[in-house]
Amino acid sequence: MENLTRIIQQCATMMTMSTCILLSAQSMADTEIAKSLSSENVTNVSINNHSGFINVVGWNKDKISVTGTLDDDAEKLIFEQKGAQVLINVEYSSMDNWSADGSKITVFMPKNIRMKSSSVSSNIHLSNLHGGVEVITVSGDVLAKNVTQNVELSSISGNINSNELTGKVALSAVSGDITDKNSTGRLEIKSVSGDVDIHSQAKEVFFNNVSGQSELNLAEIVELRIRTVSGDLQAKLNLNEKALLKASTVSGDLAFTFQKGVDADFSLKSSVGGDIDNNITQVETEHDEYGPGAALNFQTANGSALVRVSTVSGNIEVSSK
Repeated sequence: MENLTRIIQQCATMMTMSTCILLSAQSMADTEIAKSLSSENVTNVSINNHSGFINVVGWNKDKISVTGTLDDDAEKLIFEQKGAQVLINVEYSSMDNWSADGSKITVFMPKNIRMKSSSVSSNIHLSNLHGGVEVITVSGDVLAKNVTQNVELSSISGNINSNELTGKVALSAVSGDITDKNSTGRLEIKSVSGDVDIHSQAKEVFFNNVSGQSELNLAEIVELRIRTVSGDLQAKLNLNEKALLKASTVSGDLAFTFQKGVDADFSLKSSVGGDIDNNITQVETEHDEYGPGAALNFQTANGSALVRVSTVSGNIEVSSK
C-alpha cells in the first residue's frame, strides 16, 4: 500500500511539472495577430518592424489587414489611423529586446495607396503595389515584384532583388548586391561595394558604383549615365537615335556592346594609362606624344547618338553585336 501511495505521489509531481512546462512554453510563444481597418480617406501606410519579416501585398479591397505573429520580446502592435495615414508599428520596450527571429507580419492593403516601410534587420517583400513605395532597411533583404509609380528601395548590407518595377525606380545598397529584372521607365542605381546585375527595359538609366562588379543588359536607351571608381562594368545596350551615353571611371574597366549598325559619334579618352579598344571600326587609338594619355574618336552611320567615355587608368572597350 505504501508503494502504491508513493507511485501516485510521484505521478502527481510529474504531471504538475509537465503542466508548468507547458504553460511556460505557451506564455513564451509568439502572439498571433489579426486586425483590419477601413481604408476610407487613407492615402498612405507606414510600416515599421525592426527585426523579422514584413510582407506587403496590394489587393482590391477597401480595407487594410494585418496578420502574423509578434515575438515574445515585442511589447505591442500599433495599428491605427492618423489623418490620411495608417501606422503599423511593432514596438519593443527597449532597444536591447529585439530577437534574432523577430516579428513576422503580413499587410494586405489597397494596391493604389502609397506605402513606406523601415526596419533594421527585417526582410521585406513587396508585391502588386501601384501607389508608390519607399523602403529603408539596414541589414534585411528586399524583394519587390510588380511595383509601380515612384519606387525607392534602399539597404545597407542587405540584398535587393526586384522584378517588373515601373515608373521612377531608385535602388540603393552599400555592401549588398542589387539584381533588377524587367524594370521600365527611369532607373537609378547606387551601389558602393556590392555586385549589380541589371536586365532592364528602362529608357533612362543612371548608374553609380564604387568598387563592385556590374553587368547591365539594357534595351532601347535614350539616356545612360555611368560613374564608377574602381569597379568593373559590362554593358549591353541599344542606342536610340539622338541618345546620350556618358560614362566615367577612375581605375575600373568599362566594356560596352552596342547593337549591330549602331548610329553614334564616339569620343573615348584615357588620361593616364588605360587602354582603349575599338572593335566597331578600323579607327585606331591615338596616344599623346609626350604623355600617357590616349583618345579615340570615330563616327558610325550619321553619328546621331553621342557616346562619351573617359577614364583615368582603367580600360575602355567598345564593340557591336
